Amino acid sequence: MISELKTKAFELGFASLRITAAKLPTQIGGDLEAYVTGGHHGDMAWMPETLERRKSPDHMWSEARSALVLAMNYDQGLDAFARLTKKSTGVISTYALNRDYHDVIKGKLKTLATWFARASGKDVKIFVDTAPLMEKPLAAQAGLGWQGKHTNLVSRELGSWFFIGTILTTAELPFDEPESDHCGTCQACLDVCPTQAFTAPHQIDARRCISYLTIEHKGEIPQEFRKAIGNRIYGCDDCLAICPWNKFASASRDIKFAARQDLIEPKLTELLQLDDAAFRVKFSGSPVKRIGRESFIRNVLIAAGNSGDESLKPSIEAHFTDPSTTIREAATWARAELQ
Repeated sequence: MISELKTKAFELGFASLRITAAKLPTQIGGDLEAYVTGGHHGDMAWMPETLERRKSPDHMWSEARSALVLAMNYDQGLDAFARLTKKSTGVISTYALNRDYHDVIKGKLKTLATWFARASGKDVKIFVDTAPLMEKPLAAQAGLGWQGKHTNLVSRELGSWFFIGTILTTAELPFDEPESDHCGTCQACLDVCPTQAFTAPHQIDARRCISYLTIEHKGEIPQEFRKAIGNRIYGCDDCLAICPWNKFASASRDIKFAARQDLIEPKLTELLQLDDAAFRVKFSGSPVKRIGRESFIRNVLIAAGNSGDESLKPSIEAHFTDPSTTIREAATWARAELQ
């Protein structure tokens, strides 16, 4: 059955499937608790709220015995650092340049899980980054890759550019061996971080992370991080892009992840003109839509302030009377930066 399961997974576009126990070591849960207790999760209230269930898959579903952990490649072959030099355009993280991966992967997982449930007669549940499940430690335990010093999963075949999907099941299956850590002495991912968000190898303070600040954080972005954000308007790929293991990766063949041309180097002046309706239309089906227009325009204004492009002044000033205090504050800051 395992061989047929993997064949079906590959037919659905998954790059790898590994199997492990639906249980994580106590130390993993302890590390998570220490992380939350230290406040490193920032505004992500769902982390302390789901802490006990998140510590191990069997805390969330006690009947689960095995975890099928799958990887899906989203590499676009783009030069992440070249986009950062074009200051009058915005940079959206590579994973968000087309369809929302939650929707794409969930559909494929449902198809695979339905087949497996019928074939095995066992119960299944699927997860794609939307439930209290620590997918990266689970994937590392399954041998899908290892957690690099940037805390993200790294694969010898896929580099850093892949999503993780999980199927928990009551079936008792043979487990794969974990992957060894192949980072060695390299710490390029730590050194490249614009905001020094890594407090040590394998430790990140979300409150300093640009992905957190531009996606999860609501309200005003702390002044100390604004210049470092540059023209990043949704997420940050630096620690992923710098990883040497990416040289073995190949571009994704899934058209649903293919970068939309209008999102690769979107002009800041055009983005600043988006009202709520236009924002929803432009980012329909995109993960960018999840943060809402207020946070998005806030991010674009920060990028405009960092652009050095004085032609953006009228577009910035148009937001001085915006109903949102967050947007008005960002507009005031951006305009002052272009004096």
